[in-house]
Amino acid sequence: MTKQLWLNLPVKNVEKSKDFFAKLGFSFNTQHGNSPVSASLVIGKNVIMLFEENTFKGFIKSEISDTANANEVLISIDAESKEEVDEMAKKVMSAGGNVFSEPNEKDGWMYGCAFTDPDGHKWNVLYMDMSKMPNQ
Repeated sequence: MTKQLWLNLPVKNVEKSKDFFAKLGFSFNTQHGNSPVSASLVIGKNVIMLFEENTFKGFIKSEISDTANANEVLISIDAESKEEVDEMAKKVMSAGGNVFSEPNEKDGWMYGCAFTDPDGHKWNVLYMDMSKMPNQ
């Protein structure tokens, strides 16, 4: 069975994307992508491969979504506290990202924010207090 999730995202400039995510505190695995056209962003046990757009197009055999007008995915990252969500929002703004949903609470047990990276991909940072989650 699968042990790890790998996502692939197109980016206009690999170095600019690497700089942005490094400012958020993420690391890169140079064994799985360290070239002018790719980088391997590590988030926990998961990997997000950042590919230069032309390289990415070669994989998907179609056009790339225009993130200014539409998105195919919202990538969510878990946080260990509300403070971690707040800190990530500050890091995103400082690194040049766009926080399009300020940190806020939802349904009494979730707290999160959402942002776009330099290529317009949407990300969600979410803390869930499972002790307050309503019973289903």
